[in-house]
Amino acid sequence: MDIAVIGSNMVDLITYTNQMPKEGETLEAPAFKIGCGGKGANQAVAAAKLNSKVLMLTKVGDDIFADNTIRNLESWGINTTYVEKVPCTSSGVAPIFVNANSSNSILIIKGANKFLSPEDIDRAAEDLKKCQLIVLQLEVQLETVYHAIEFGKKHGIEVLLNPAPALRELDMSYACKCDFFVPNETELEILTGMPVDTYDHIRAAARSLVDKGLNNIIVTMVRKARCG
Repeated sequence: MDIAVIGSNMVDLITYTNQMPKEGETLEAPAFKIGCGGKGANQAVAAAKLNSKVLMLTKVGDDIFADNTIRNLESWGINTTYVEKVPCTSSGVAPIFVNANSSNSILIIKGANKFLSPEDIDRAAEDLKKCQLIVLQLEVQLETVYHAIEFGKKHGIEVLLNPAPALRELDMSYACKCDFFVPNETELEILTGMPVDTYDHIRAAARSLVDKGLNNIIVTMVRKARCG
């Protein structure tokens, strides 16, 4: 395998609406669809699209969404040996509400993702050791993320951390052990407490993380900063 993605999967429950209902109000929405997502699964699919051999470690629930999630990953050629079902638990789901301006509001129910543990990493150790890169995000328990980082360092495997969703409780000493740190500008603002409204501010915020010992910071741009 080239890449191991250790992290989340979500079922996106997407409602398109012209307006959000008020408390106690019922409105008709024009459209609804179900999609496969989650930050970890999205990373795995993106890597597979680039012809990488991908191993995925994640948890799904004991519900109608589980098999479809596994089939979707496998349809991209992703190795699902370590995609495990958790009994009596829902899969991770993300109800998403998209308004007429294409802005969205999202709720996340982690469900089975909460059960991905350091022990799951240890059980997959022999296959993980064959990977060149471990890719992580923060939609699973932090202790699992920290264990994956330590595992990568111990076995000489490069580690990429996308700190999403941004968590102020992230122990940055572990982030310093990663080979690549890939926040978007919103996450960069939350983690540094610095403004990110211009490119110069973004560079300064990223530099502050370098000064704290982080390596190879790549800031992805969700919104366009002002020049200057």
